[in-house]
Amino acid sequence: MEGRNDIQDWLALIALPGLGCVLARRLLAAFGTPGKVLKAGKAVAEVPGIGRNLVELFSSPSRLDKARFWAEQECVRVHAQGIQLLCCDDPLYPSLLLNIHDYPLLLYCLGNIDCLCLPAVAVVGSRTPTNYGKGVSVTLAQQLVRKGLVVVSGLAKGIDGQAHIGALEAGGKTIAVLGCGLDVVYPGAHGPLYKQIGEQGLLMSEYPLGSPPEGFRFPARNRIVSGLSLGVVIVEAAVRSGALITARLALEQNREVFAVPGRIDSPKSSGPHGLLRQGATLVCSVEDILAELPPVLPSQESDQVPAHNATPPVVPKDKTIALPDDLSEEERALMSAMKGGSIDIEQLSELSALPLNTLHVLLLGLELRGLIRQLPGQQYVRS
Repeated sequence: MEGRNDIQDWLALIALPGLGCVLARRLLAAFGTPGKVLKAGKAVAEVPGIGRNLVELFSSPSRLDKARFWAEQECVRVHAQGIQLLCCDDPLYPSLLLNIHDYPLLLYCLGNIDCLCLPAVAVVGSRTPTNYGKGVSVTLAQQLVRKGLVVVSGLAKGIDGQAHIGALEAGGKTIAVLGCGLDVVYPGAHGPLYKQIGEQGLLMSEYPLGSPPEGFRFPARNRIVSGLSLGVVIVEAAVRSGALITARLALEQNREVFAVPGRIDSPKSSGPHGLLRQGATLVCSVEDILAELPPVLPSQESDQVPAHNATPPVVPKDKTIALPDDLSEEERALMSAMKGGSIDIEQLSELSALPLNTLHVLLLGLELRGLIRQLPGQQYVRS
C-alpha cells in the first residue's frame, strides 16, 4: 500500500460527486497525481469532458476540505478493519482489470491478496437456481480451482454463492466482488460464507465502507467480476437476469463467454441458450472452458502461488468484430475515432466537423445497432 497521504488523496478524489472513473483518469493524465488534481482549481476546465459543475467543485476549498476530511476518517476505518486499498497505479492492482475502459480507481480488498496473482474464471447465474444449476456450479468451481484457476463471482444468492462454496470446498481460491461496502454483509444469509471467503479467499469492492447494496451498484459490480476474469461462465439465467449483463460486459471487455445448457422447458435456461445461439462456448465439462482460455495457466493441480512480480502477462483472445459493410463514411469515421477508447461528444464533433444535430443522429443509429454505447458525461465507446 502507498503512504497514508497518497491513499487519502485517492480517497478524496473518489469522494467527489459527479466525477466518474473515466473523467478522473483524464484529470490524472493531465495533472499527474490525485494530490495535484485536488489542487488544480479552475485549471481542470482545460481537460476535455469536465463541465461547469466540476469546475465549480474543484474551485471550492470548503467542498474539497470536506472530501479530504472524509478520506482521513475512511483511512482510519479501513486500517481498523484490516482492509487493504489498491490504487490503480499500485503494482498489486490486477493487470487484467486495467484493460477495461472504466476500471475502478481504487479497490477495497479483505483477505488473501495473492488471489489476484492467479488467472481467474467467473461463474455467475440465477439467484433462484434449480438443483441442477446448483450442482453444476459447485462441480465446475471445484474443477476450475483444481486446475489452478481462481473462481470469481458476486456473492449473490444462488449460483454465485454455490460457485464460491464449490471453490472453497475443493481447497481453492475464490474472489467475491461486492455491490456494497466491504463491511456490509449482503445477502445476510451469506454471513458464514462471507467470513470464510475473507479467511481463505478475497473479498473486494470499489465502494466506500458503509455503502448499502443499492440496485444501481450491481451492474457496475458486474464489470469488475468479468474484468478480473479470462472468461465468464453462465449457469442458469432468465432472459432479463443480471448474469446476462455480466456476459455482455465480458464480450465488451474481450473476454470469453461460456454457457451451460439446461432443460429446454425451463425459463432459467433461456439466458444460456440465447448466449449459445449468439456464439457462446457450450460447456459440458471443465475441459470445454480450458480449451478456450489463453495458454498461460499455472501447473494443473498446483497449490503454488506465484510472486506478485512474476504474474504472467495473460492476454485474452482477440474478439475484434469487423465493421458492417453498409456504414457510411461519416459512421466509419466516428467508429475510427473511438478506437483508442471512450471519447466525448465535443471531441467527436471537432474531429468529424459535423454539426451536433447530425452527430446525435449518427451516434444514435450506431448505438441502436449495438456498435457503440454511451457512457455518463456524453462519452461514447465502441462495444
